[in-house]
Amino acid sequence: MVGFSGSRAVARAATAALALAVAFAAADGAAAKPKAKKPLRPAAPAVEAPIPQVRPPLSERPRFFTINGVLAKQQGRGATRLAAVDPATVTDAPVLPRLPETGAEPFGLFAFRAPEGQLWHKWRALEARLGRESEALAACRGEAEGCTRVAARFLAIVRAAAERSGRARLEYVNGALNAAIAYTTDFAQHGVADRWSAPLEALASGRGDCEDYAIAKYVALREAGVAAADLRIVLLRDTASREDHAVLAAREGGRWYVLDNRGARFAQDRELPHYMPLFGINQDGVSLFAAPYAWSLRGSIAEPVPATADQSLALRGSLAPVSTVEFPPVQPLL
Repeated sequence: MVGFSGSRAVARAATAALALAVAFAAADGAAAKPKAKKPLRPAAPAVEAPIPQVRPPLSERPRFFTINGVLAKQQGRGATRLAAVDPATVTDAPVLPRLPETGAEPFGLFAFRAPEGQLWHKWRALEARLGRESEALAACRGEAEGCTRVAARFLAIVRAAAERSGRARLEYVNGALNAAIAYTTDFAQHGVADRWSAPLEALASGRGDCEDYAIAKYVALREAGVAAADLRIVLLRDTASREDHAVLAAREGGRWYVLDNRGARFAQDRELPHYMPLFGINQDGVSLFAAPYAWSLRGSIAEPVPATADQSLALRGSLAPVSTVEFPPVQPLL
């Protein structure tokens, strides 16, 4: 009986162990089997608020341009057209503005500031002497008793010129100073190749050469009330006599007249085609003449470079007008 009961206990224990094993196996199988995933439902799209369509003002809108358009606007021309793609365009070259037939300077020329050199040094030295003589003339006007004979004589010419007007004033000054000064070369009078004398110096000696006449006439007309803008001391080349020469050019009524020490003839610049102007001088300094057709199209102001030792008149850049004259060897002015 005891043995039987023990067997039954062992059987029950074995059964319980088997049940537990089956339970654990089932649990392991369930854990190893993947769970089926639930299908994802797409999220409802978010509703965006409509963006108001606001057009920016014209000043804030982007602007499109071309390089040719910008250059054309700056240069005052129309858009560039290429002959290769535009049958109506004969050439790609820009249309050039029409050049003036004549300039505003004497002999129908243009003028621009000359490079620094010998002429500038001589003119500045002369200006200093002209300033001293101007003070002497002013003192002479205020006190006639202290006036020198030479200053009184020059002032008499100035007063007579001031009483006239127009062409008559120019003709009077030209004739009066031609008669007051006898032509003499600087070699004969001063022993040098070229010397510029102030008016009272020339009248005191009674002698002078062509530039001394021109300087005296320039000062006399300035003292008589003629504007410096209407006067030029012109250094030129006489192509007929092949000599260097100097005259005074004076503008009256829109025309330039030439006050010359060679004879009493009074002429307009256009009547003297054998005169080839090189330099013009007045209170603005020394200018170099250039022919109208040689004037550069890219600007009206030249950039001179300092003159070389041989007084070369080379200029830099495309802005420079180009004189068409050939500069002859320097000779004493007559």
